[in-house]
Amino acid sequence: MKHTITLIPGDGIGPEITKAMQEVVEASGVEIAWEVQPAGAACIDEYGTPLPPATLDSIRKNQIAIKGPITTPVGTGFRSINVALRKALDLYVNLRPAVSIPGTGARYDGVDLVIVRENTEDLYAGIEFEEGSAGAKGLIDYVAAEGAGQIRPDSGITIKPISVTGTRRIVTWAFESAKANARLKVTAVHKANIQKFSDGLFLHTAQDVAAGYQAEMEFEDRIVDACCMGLVMDPTNFDVLVLPNLYGDIVSDLCAGMVGGLGIAPGANIGEHEAIFEPVHGSAPKHAGKNEANPTAEILSAVMMLRHIGEEEAAKRLDSALKAVIAKGESVTYDIKRTLTGSTDGAVSTSDFAAAIVKELG
Repeated sequence: MKHTITLIPGDGIGPEITKAMQEVVEASGVEIAWEVQPAGAACIDEYGTPLPPATLDSIRKNQIAIKGPITTPVGTGFRSINVALRKALDLYVNLRPAVSIPGTGARYDGVDLVIVRENTEDLYAGIEFEEGSAGAKGLIDYVAAEGAGQIRPDSGITIKPISVTGTRRIVTWAFESAKANARLKVTAVHKANIQKFSDGLFLHTAQDVAAGYQAEMEFEDRIVDACCMGLVMDPTNFDVLVLPNLYGDIVSDLCAGMVGGLGIAPGANIGEHEAIFEPVHGSAPKHAGKNEANPTAEILSAVMMLRHIGEEEAAKRLDSALKAVIAKGESVTYDIKRTLTGSTDGAVSTSDFAAAIVKELG
């Protein structure tokens, strides 16, 4: 079966690592027609937006996309393209596995975690009021009038909405995914001891959902700071973690660090209809065009994509070939070589790493 998939190369190292991904996916035997679409700062002059309507239309039509990293300006400029895609397509699930890969030189062995992050609410909903704006002044006055507290008049304000609807569907998704993948425990992570009306709602709703799975699945909850400590002390105490947006972003990066870093951390954003697969690292513009970036996270994201479209056998073969190349340690990129040996001597290029995987696939 031939699949049509939207490909967004991104910027920085994006075009290089997505090219490597295409080569190994095609070598796995899956037939794919790549529908290449732009996004990012380079689109603004031509389209007047960093996210052209045609790119969204392509994803809606194909329902599957994979992308490279896209630079997000810090503190100014346009908002994150990733956040815009999630909001436009209601991709409410951010799925981040963290699995140990022998040969990466990671600090931990035997880690096998899944982080399920709510993707549309919380502080990332983008409801903000700039310092000095009429909206910020109005909110400050309202909070004072309600006796809810005092906000300094020179404050910028971000609102944190967490709903029953959003929480119920993400926690349900986490439980259903855990069942489908023979996982044994779901942990809801929160700060309900302090944020009683937002995180408290998340916790109580998660407990309600968990009650429907109590015969087949263990459930617990952890306060986010204690959860981070517990993960660092012994990650084997956890299995599937489900979190609101901001905590999910932080904890998923913490877990990526335990297995070797963002360079090997895949991800997916999933909704009722569309799904977008992507590495979670940045665009690393200083490495762009040098053919040296590690495409592992992009390739592992493609493995997730292949499983999502029903190409399980190809996904297994590609996953095994990638991990075999890393385990041998002979054809790995500079970041892995440096971690293993303290030097980049003997490191290979992005394209040579991909070629080694293709050769391993046979």
